[in-house]
Amino acid sequence: MNAISNAGNALQKMAELLPSSATLIDEAGIINEVALSSVQIGDKLLVKAGGKVPTDGIILAGKTTVNESMVTGESRDVQKIVNDPVIGGSVNGTGTITIKVTGTGETGYLSQVMELVNNAQKEKSKIESLSDKVAKMLFYVALIVGIGAFFIWLIMTKDLNIALERMVTVLIIACPHALGLAIPLVTARATSLGARNGLLIKKRQALEVAKKVEVIMMDKTGTLTEGNFAVNEYLSFDQEYSRDDVLKLMAALEQNSDHPLSVGVLRKLKELRLTTPKASNVHNIPGIGLEGNIGKKSIKIVSVAYLKKHKIDYDQPLFNDLSSQGNSVSYLILNDKNVGLVAQGDQIKSESKQMIDDLKAQGIKPVMLTGDNNQVASIVAKQLGIDSVYGELMPEDKEKIVKEYKDRGLIVMMLGDGINDAPSLVSANIGVAVGAGTDVAIDSADIILVKSNPSDILHFLSLARNTQRKMVQNLWWGAGYNIIAIPLAAGILANWGVVLSPAVGAVLMSLSTIIVAVNAMMLKLD
Repeated sequence: MNAISNAGNALQKMAELLPSSATLIDEAGIINEVALSSVQIGDKLLVKAGGKVPTDGIILAGKTTVNESMVTGESRDVQKIVNDPVIGGSVNGTGTITIKVTGTGETGYLSQVMELVNNAQKEKSKIESLSDKVAKMLFYVALIVGIGAFFIWLIMTKDLNIALERMVTVLIIACPHALGLAIPLVTARATSLGARNGLLIKKRQALEVAKKVEVIMMDKTGTLTEGNFAVNEYLSFDQEYSRDDVLKLMAALEQNSDHPLSVGVLRKLKELRLTTPKASNVHNIPGIGLEGNIGKKSIKIVSVAYLKKHKIDYDQPLFNDLSSQGNSVSYLILNDKNVGLVAQGDQIKSESKQMIDDLKAQGIKPVMLTGDNNQVASIVAKQLGIDSVYGELMPEDKEKIVKEYKDRGLIVMMLGDGINDAPSLVSANIGVAVGAGTDVAIDSADIILVKSNPSDILHFLSLARNTQRKMVQNLWWGAGYNIIAIPLAAGILANWGVVLSPAVGAVLMSLSTIIVAVNAMMLKLD
């Protein structure tokens, strides 16, 4: 029981991260200390230097560094400025900040983490189900052997006490505690260990499948790259609209989007101090872009794949030139006419290259799936050392490619962060969502990388291998112990002077349970 308690202590530590009170700033600007339970979404809170962040929120004023190690596993302090998110339970650094509450109680990040870990620990994997079946069979084996030993010894010795002693010893020593705890303890330890290191395991069976993974498919933007786009070029193809007009019309649709390309356009608009027109009926076109209305004008922001599909004219040499420089090119379509473009550059995450090299060293094939144009995708893939790359994909295209690989008998893992990755995350044998991605992607995944670091997939693979090894060790110990102990308890070596008493049987049974528990607690994350 102590081992089970230790396996779940990560959840208890998470629950203790939040303070009991918060500093509330009311509408009149008056500061009051209030109970954390009374804080609601939308409230403004003051977080002083050195204090704990009481809830999830967005920084409204101030800048600081935040230690999120106890929450996400990120060991380094993270720089935070206005509009950056903060997580309840993290520790504020040297700056005083004002935040707007975005999540508290059951909607907060920590509560969601605790729920995910709890759900994962309740789910039974295939090997755990096997363990339960073996433990059930052990009961019947012990019962049959015990009764058999009773009658054999009764016939041999004509002594009822000796016969009863042999039967009781068999039943005691065959108690399936060790076998019943062999797998649950390991999986409980694995899910809690993963949570403490920024790996949220939503489906426990992913730990078993991971050792068989042969192909890892990855989205590009926001997964392998930073997703911090900067506008390198913006042009107008219509005399009625200036370059700035193109930027403003795009920004009108993108001002309520959190896609990295949208953020880049809005950042450029703010830099130029341009005003944004008001758009209506704005909605996402999965894998393509956005569409909406400005007045009576129908506007779309699309990729080159959309232009090709709908046979809309565009300057291909210009596109090739911009793409060859590593830019992602978005086109502005106004009333079905191509009126301009914006080209934005992105940076590859520093850890992505090493991650790809390590995967290849393990015999796992990396594949890039992206909605970006083929030229940009090829440039990024070449820099990372990825040989298989598919560009200009719709969400259904990504899902189709995943299924094609699976139909070839390959075990596929998918790594993504966007809405357009959700279908392929579900379709893959294991779906892994980058933590900074959309809620749709996170909900569709089996594993969540909280720190948004793609190299954490290596830690998950390592955890899965170590977990599987511990499972097998415990299963062999739980089963092997009984294979040897039950015959001894029945008195098979009595002619050689080896007879186990019920007391010794109880000690051996307890010792086997302790060994299984200790072995589970020795599970480590490389």
